[in-house]
Amino acid sequence: MYTDENDVKAVTKVIRRGSYWAIGHEVEAFEKKIAKFLGVRYALAFNSGTSAIHTMLLAIGIEGKEVIVPSFTFIATVNPVLLAGGIPVFAETETETFGLDIKDIEHRINPETKAIMAFHYGGFPSRDIKKLRTLANKKKILLLEDACQSLGASINGKKVGTFGDVACFSLCQSKIISTGEGGLLVTNNDRIYNKAKLLRSHGRVELAVDYFSTTKESKYIQAGYNFRMPSMNAALGISQLKKINFLANRRRKLAYQLSQALKPIKQIKTMQEAKGHFSVYQMFTIELPDQETRDKLQKHLEKKGIMSKVYFNPIHLMKIYQERDNESGDLMTTETLSKKVLTIPLYPSMTDKELNYLIKSIKEFDMNIYS
Repeated sequence: MYTDENDVKAVTKVIRRGSYWAIGHEVEAFEKKIAKFLGVRYALAFNSGTSAIHTMLLAIGIEGKEVIVPSFTFIATVNPVLLAGGIPVFAETETETFGLDIKDIEHRINPETKAIMAFHYGGFPSRDIKKLRTLANKKKILLLEDACQSLGASINGKKVGTFGDVACFSLCQSKIISTGEGGLLVTNNDRIYNKAKLLRSHGRVELAVDYFSTTKESKYIQAGYNFRMPSMNAALGISQLKKINFLANRRRKLAYQLSQALKPIKQIKTMQEAKGHFSVYQMFTIELPDQETRDKLQKHLEKKGIMSKVYFNPIHLMKIYQERDNESGDLMTTETLSKKVLTIPLYPSMTDKELNYLIKSIKEFDMNIYS
């Protein structure tokens, strides 16, 4: 997470105010700034991206219905489908931007399908998002976007999160901008927005004056949650959003340097931007020839004090979903890809010394294993 003194001042101001920590004006101000940045009508701030996804699914109503989801994603993309009473249907991932593969989607759609959950991996716009929009329109189902990792990414200037009927973003510490923990739901749909707003805060109808500033009795018209974002988190979000272009460009610069340095290594494949795409490189993921080589590289980096992670192992093969009749071999592209990917460090405050040490360590491994 990248921070500066302006972030500290923004949060400190709310704390020292000593009031409106829960429903301060910063929350609405942050939502308006996000909506303007993305070019959408509505934005709602949440205490996490997972809460935002859960609320999105409850707001569209998926109980007893199927939602087509990726298996190559974080589990928070899929678990809320179950929690909202829906049925996750896993689909294949394409190997260019690691989003849902349009070629695998159409035959999975049936009368019980309520929505497609698109996924924008690691700051990259999904390759097939426009085709998925067309398909959803054709089949008269909803297109949802899990854009949690990709705030600020775009295709020909159109931001991810604006292709679907509703989209969610995460503001966790590793994301493009962060509020520590936090999330966003964005949409142009009045009904979804109003439903999500009720669900976010106990099913309470919001008055012109906030809950803590009035003696008037509140109206509760449905069961809801407390998924609200605190005021100090929203203040941090406002400060962070001012830096989003700087942070995205810094990540892009580092990604270019890292890609160029790794280019001569034939055993490593790096992700490439498609024409017209603007990636914000929330993660820098490389692809190795096989799982054995990937695992050896990860252990080598660990010995060098360098953290790396496998993003992601297939969700359909995790215990809870195998118990729901999913098994190995169902999604061969996803399963193969998951065995070869490794995400290595890339963050805005990364120094030249740190970058060069990472590159040197990978090159050492390459020379040792292939010499």
